[in-house]
Amino acid sequence: MAESMKGLHRSHRCTEVSNENIGEKVTVMGWVQKRRNLGSLIFIDLRDRSGILQIMFDEASVGAEGFEKAGQLRSEYVVAVVGTVQKRSAAVNENLKTGDIEVIAEDIRILSESETPPFPIEENSQTKDDIRLKYRYLDLRRPDIQRNLMLRSKVAYLMRDFMMKEGFVEVETPVLTKSTPEGARDYLVPSRVHPGSFYALPQSPQLFKQLLMCAGYDRYFQITKCFRDEDLRADRQPEFTQADMELAFVDVDDVLDVNERLLQYVFKESIGIDVKLPLPRMTWQEAMDRFGSDKPDTRFGLELKDVSDVAAGCGFGVFTGALENGGSVRGICVPGRASMGRKQIDKLVDLAKTYGAKGLAYLGVNEDRTYKSSFAKFMTEDELAALVSAMEAKPGDLLLFAADKNKVVWDVLGALRLHMAKELELIDKNQYNFLWITEFPLLEWSEEENRYMAMHHPFTMPMEEDWDKVDTDPGAVRAKAYDIVLNGTELGGGSVRIHQNDIQEKMFEVLGFTKESAWEQFGFLLNAFRFGVPPHAGLAYGLDRMVMHMVQADSIRDVIAFPKVKDASCLMSEAPGTVDEKQLKELGIKVDAESEKVEKTEE
Repeated sequence: MAESMKGLHRSHRCTEVSNENIGEKVTVMGWVQKRRNLGSLIFIDLRDRSGILQIMFDEASVGAEGFEKAGQLRSEYVVAVVGTVQKRSAAVNENLKTGDIEVIAEDIRILSESETPPFPIEENSQTKDDIRLKYRYLDLRRPDIQRNLMLRSKVAYLMRDFMMKEGFVEVETPVLTKSTPEGARDYLVPSRVHPGSFYALPQSPQLFKQLLMCAGYDRYFQITKCFRDEDLRADRQPEFTQADMELAFVDVDDVLDVNERLLQYVFKESIGIDVKLPLPRMTWQEAMDRFGSDKPDTRFGLELKDVSDVAAGCGFGVFTGALENGGSVRGICVPGRASMGRKQIDKLVDLAKTYGAKGLAYLGVNEDRTYKSSFAKFMTEDELAALVSAMEAKPGDLLLFAADKNKVVWDVLGALRLHMAKELELIDKNQYNFLWITEFPLLEWSEEENRYMAMHHPFTMPMEEDWDKVDTDPGAVRAKAYDIVLNGTELGGGSVRIHQNDIQEKMFEVLGFTKESAWEQFGFLLNAFRFGVPPHAGLAYGLDRMVMHMVQADSIRDVIAFPKVKDASCLMSEAPGTVDEKQLKELGIKVDAESEKVEKTEE
């Protein structure tokens, strides 16, 4: 039966007790990690968020009733213990912060009993994710998850501390906003007061932070929830936390400078990593050409090489066909892998196909300088030798080639590069390589929409020297946009914003908006721009992703208290769920349940 805490006040968390407290009386509270009954002595490991402290019970100190209670304890019982700190009577545990002390119990209260948990509360749990997430409140007791969330809390504090010292003002922006057509799908919220109308949950505070610059707040900052209805993967969630900022009267270098110092401060103070400034910068074009990715992992080599000039005019139709269609031929050199078997290479071919390739050409340079290749019979010895030379390959190396449109080639080789780096164990997980990617394309062509779309958003400023190409060659216009990349992950991104009406109107025109549709969607922003808008720029970090890298977690779910799974549902609360007919009627919504049943049956 649970007892009251009346009259008790916790004096220390478990690992706040130290050698300095020897001989003192302390009151500690927490969960029973495990119990060891030696007959005349009972030991428990008491756990709270700080760690573990050993408690020793003997009948002489705790009394007959207290000793009996200690014998009833089971894993995850919640207890309060009053006792005296002493040096351990048995062996020291070097793995614990409190490994050389213990508390001799003089009083114990069982504050709450527990059923047997469905899995052990322990670090590096091997329990399946679906079980852990169903009982997330138990999973959150695990010391490694608790450390992750406490570090996340510290990172948020450090960010706020730095931003306040830099003159930023924290402002909350609305969560119920207007739906905008660009970017990912919105989560919609029906309005009861305005039947047939909907709010959207914000994908970012973009428009509002620009309005704050119009309003003269100069430097804005916010740690805020954002929402995107998109397919999930290891580093994505439908709701995520963004560390968002906007600055007025600045250009690219000003934004990058303050963010470099922010990263240096946060990483040093949270996990002791020294970030050397200035951070390296690389244009989008260079990143794609060298790494096949606009978020390259630079902790290892295996860089792409363009061999289009060497392949031109050769006898291999796959290469020449790609070049005739405006594509390219590029490859990566994998050291020491010429001896890979056909089954292993076939797996690489299958991987390439998932990224849009029709196939994958390979050439192994044997130790005797002969070749093992999928295409050698189509090329002369001189052509093969020229290709090997251009790739700077040595005997024993394996060359992997993709030939197609540039985007396909980049995607394929970028993925193969990462795959082979993992296979070869080339990645140092204790290395933190930051990199700015700059000069992104302003626009990208959408086959689905059959039009150009903004690579970032419609308010991104083009580079002045490229603006004259907007009508003749829109795809060649570069943007004043920048991403901060860490170890192959985009931590955040931003841009200088358009603050001139003529450029903004032209941007909408290029994106296929009529003047009327642009005003319908963004009228409140365009109206504000009529009343004096300063040059401004901003950036936003994915806080979850940042902390995920800090703790070297494999999934973003390990740094979020209550995450969703791949289908955007919560296994613990069973959200999303149905609502009763009365609520739907108030909102003017009718769910066609029969249609849903038919669709599910057909599937």
